[in-house]
Amino acid sequence: MPSIYDAIKSDHDNHRKLLNTLEDTSGDSETRRKAWDDFYYDVKSHAAAEEETFYSKLISKTWGQDSARHSVHEHQQLDDLMEELNDTDMSSPGWLTKFKTLKHDYEHHMDEEENEVFTRAREVIENSEEAGFGDRFLSRKKEERKIVDEKVADSLED
Repeated sequence: MPSIYDAIKSDHDNHRKLLNTLEDTSGDSETRRKAWDDFYYDVKSHAAAEEETFYSKLISKTWGQDSARHSVHEHQQLDDLMEELNDTDMSSPGWLTKFKTLKHDYEHHMDEEENEVFTRAREVIENSEEAGFGDRFLSRKKEERKIVDEKVADSLED
């Protein structure tokens, strides 16, 4: 059972690898498309699970409310960029330009979580609770993965 921090960090490590793979590809190649699909679905389910399990706990502290709002806002901005990328031809220069913005912003977000939010979260999540939160995060992420497409369709209708 990984701790909540190990579970999130493991995802982040995978996301960094996928971002680098995407950056190293060109055009509408099979490698780029596969890496994009893996990245897109994993980040979508990761963010939702993180908000529902990790950030919901941080809100119990005043500083946690600001931190959670900030991170959720960044999730929304990243989500918007990912949807724009989904609607852009992968072989166009516009795709790569948007992707570089996404990569920069997401790397900043992950670093901020790992270096600042985790430190503060340890004030709220007891050591004895870390594995339970990790399990809830991974379980929720699995459920979120199943409904990513439904959520995207719903948001497009709004």
